[in-house]
Amino acid sequence: MSTWLVTGGAGFIGGNFVLGAVNDGHRVINLDVLTYAGNLDTLASLEGNPAHVFVEGDIGDAGLVERLLREHRPDAVINFAAESHVDRSIDGPAAFVQTNVVGTLSLLEKVRDYWKSLDPAGRDAFRFLHVSTDEVYGTLGDTGKFTETTPYAPNSPYSASKAASDHLVRAFHHTYGLPVLTTNCSNNYGPYQFPEKLIPLVIAKALAGEPLPVYGDGLNVRDWLYVGDHCAAIRRVLEAGRLGETYNVGGDAERTNITVVRTICELLDARRPLPDGKPRESLITYVKDRPGHDRRYAIDATKLKDELGWAPTVTFDEGMARTVDWYLDNAPWVQRVLDGSYRLERIGQA
Repeated sequence: MSTWLVTGGAGFIGGNFVLGAVNDGHRVINLDVLTYAGNLDTLASLEGNPAHVFVEGDIGDAGLVERLLREHRPDAVINFAAESHVDRSIDGPAAFVQTNVVGTLSLLEKVRDYWKSLDPAGRDAFRFLHVSTDEVYGTLGDTGKFTETTPYAPNSPYSASKAASDHLVRAFHHTYGLPVLTTNCSNNYGPYQFPEKLIPLVIAKALAGEPLPVYGDGLNVRDWLYVGDHCAAIRRVLEAGRLGETYNVGGDAERTNITVVRTICELLDARRPLPDGKPRESLITYVKDRPGHDRRYAIDATKLKDELGWAPTVTFDEGMARTVDWYLDNAPWVQRVLDGSYRLERIGQA
């Protein structure tokens, strides 16, 4: 049984990763500070499971991280911990720098010290995997895709902070020899996503019959990746990725934002029509565009596919249907999140 220290494991992607890892027989030490987007309800099925140890805390708490590494002796550290919402970074960039840059640096320093304390076999087997975003590459025109050699050109405080963290991870490999791996993913969706991101927010508002705000002309393009496929990619990179390398993870599912919203409307109309019978598409409202809104993202995951044999297995249509059904079937989870600290400062999305 492998032991993994997972940071940010009560969030959307991290929570899905932890559920899968524990169910597959791994022991997980789950460190999460439980900000607004961290939710222990996501991990309810693991309650009482000795293979899952949850610790509330910050990756920037050097003493805590040092103690967890010393006590649990993990074989790998998987770093999901991050402030991740672009709109919140526009309104409050300092928190993003503190967690994504300063926090990641603190984590790297303690992981480096732990790794150096291991015996030769332990050092050879150890991995630090850093989970990042395609937003570090900036924006694309109508053609082309991001590859691992695309120059970084972040356009928001969020993406700038993630770019800095990526560079720190790379530097710790080249300077200290730390065995690192980095993944840069496209837009994720699926179960347990906090309802400020495009898909779960539209689902919640559409169910309530509320206006559906869409930034600008709605033609911004994202490559949509089902969270289960993303978690499988991370596992594959952890198992067989080349040290010091970056792997892009994409869903091969480019869609405009307005197409995504209309798809949700159609799925909900078929499953749970509004009382007045009106199509939910009539609720779409175009709002002022977000500052610095990147026009198009698209991932070229050829390296990951060719080297490691990974490929997305869930199509956009299948994934959207699964996601809408999950939110319909898990209304209590959504309601508890909405009744908590949830507050969307900016009304547009992705």
